Amino acid sequence: MADWHRVCDPSEIPLGTGKEITVQDRVLAVFRTDDAFHVLDGICPHAGGPLGAGTLTGSIVTCPWHGWQFDVTTGQHCLSQQICQPSFPVKVEADGLYVELP
Repeated sequence: MADWHRVCDPSEIPLGTGKEITVQDRVLAVFRTDDAFHVLDGICPHAGGPLGAGTLTGSIVTCPWHGWQFDVTTGQHCLSQQICQPSFPVKVEADGLYVELP
């Protein structure tokens, strides 16, 4: 059963940026694009790089270690249809930003 977890205050993630956050022993990458929030598994599948510390351009995050790129709105790798980073539902409530984890 999935549960909602508060991850941060929305103001902690300015527009066009990302942040690495650990929730329930899981590393997450939280991004803010066009005033929407998106959450991906924060560990790059290539070599374990920190996606939350990557550069965000539009909706594309570039892993800082080796340049792998993912669309933060879907988790889809930009070059390979076979690679899709897990993504999680996110919502904004009056008291913070929440993510739903299995």
